[in-house]
Amino acid sequence: MFNLLLALFALYLIAMGLRRPFIWVLFYLWVDILAPQKMPFAQLAAIPISLVAFVLALVGWAMFDDKQNVRFSFRQVLMLMLLIYCGISTQTADFPDAAAGKWDWVWKALVFAIFLPLTLTTRLRLEAAALVMVLSAGAIIIDGGLKTLGGGGGYGELKLFINDNTGLYEGSILSCVAVSLIPLALWLAKESTVFPPEWRTRLFALGLSFAALLIPVGTEARTGLMCAGLLAILMLRSAKNRMLYIGLMAVAAVIAIPFLPHSFTARMNTIENNKADESAATRLAVWAWTLGYAADHPFGGGFEVYRANKLVINTQDTSAGGGGVTTVQSTQTKDQGRAFHSSYFEMLGEQGWPGLILWLTLQISGILQLEGVQRRLRKSTDPGDRKDYGMAVALQQGHITYLLGAAFVGIAFQPFVYMLIGLQIALVRQVNDRRHPAPAGAPGMRMQAASLRAG
Repeated sequence: MFNLLLALFALYLIAMGLRRPFIWVLFYLWVDILAPQKMPFAQLAAIPISLVAFVLALVGWAMFDDKQNVRFSFRQVLMLMLLIYCGISTQTADFPDAAAGKWDWVWKALVFAIFLPLTLTTRLRLEAAALVMVLSAGAIIIDGGLKTLGGGGGYGELKLFINDNTGLYEGSILSCVAVSLIPLALWLAKESTVFPPEWRTRLFALGLSFAALLIPVGTEARTGLMCAGLLAILMLRSAKNRMLYIGLMAVAAVIAIPFLPHSFTARMNTIENNKADESAATRLAVWAWTLGYAADHPFGGGFEVYRANKLVINTQDTSAGGGGVTTVQSTQTKDQGRAFHSSYFEMLGEQGWPGLILWLTLQISGILQLEGVQRRLRKSTDPGDRKDYGMAVALQQGHITYLLGAAFVGIAFQPFVYMLIGLQIALVRQVNDRRHPAPAGAPGMRMQAASLRAG
């Protein structure tokens, strides 16, 4: 019955798009994030629904949106350059078949991220896209949170809608994205015009945020714990009453610790004792191999090049014996073909130094642009400016949190993050256009009016 409802909902969105083509953009966001076609016994499994949604979104914009003032931002150009570079590296990859498999979804993520800001020409469209992204990812997060509360978690054991260790359904990736999404969810509950900012909306956002914080517990992903700690620090900057905020965080931590499962606390303790943890030692070995590989292959080896690594992993287990004697036991193991477990080393190994520089420029420039928006709007009393200021803060906090998680998870091309980048580009453009409006009758003014009618 659930899968039948998903199929009917998909048909409903397609039909709605016939009247409002922008709905097809939202349809693609929903499909790409939730992946309803992959759910067991899904009626959509036999249909390439993701491709259908992608084509509908593109065709709807091409045929019905006003494009007189279409222009590319610096970050869209960066993504286009990264797309071309990755396409070239795929043709010369060390593992061509595996590289082609990854390229099949990477190009789509980059193309849609380049395309998305072109459709978000009004504040309503921007909010609608953000809302669909939060609710689509929120469905997975709430599912995981409820199962964690019911005791169904554990490292590699948390069962979600799809028994598929890819995309947002992989534990570490979901932990990072879930925590990164909290600021945007809270902003929507406070400022969105799609749903009224009343107590029920705020209660749902708080519940979603709580579920997001449960995901690192349910997946036992150390990355999620570090992301949550960083986000708490980042949110301190925008807190109105910082002392109260610090007090509430401390009380929440004290209350939560006794209820955490032993397996979770034991796994988190390996963050400090990384020399005894084979997983951490393996990551260090992979990163060292990647640096050596990049020295010999400065332009990278293409997607999935980690398959070439051969590792010698050293671990040390220190234990205290009787009479104050400390025993150190060293273990050496060999392994090969281990994943990068870091977006930074993923980019370096696969796309070389040029690819890493392009990727870092894309990330850092976004943080700087959002900081610029905040500085310009911080003292404004205009309601629209206050909304934009709050969204800039939320997107920046989420992005910085993602960048920390990306240091320990290979999510350099995670589609959801590129969707967030699309939101950032659209927000910056709208702020700039509103503060420096085009003359009356100019193409930009005509496009804005047409966008309001269409979306």
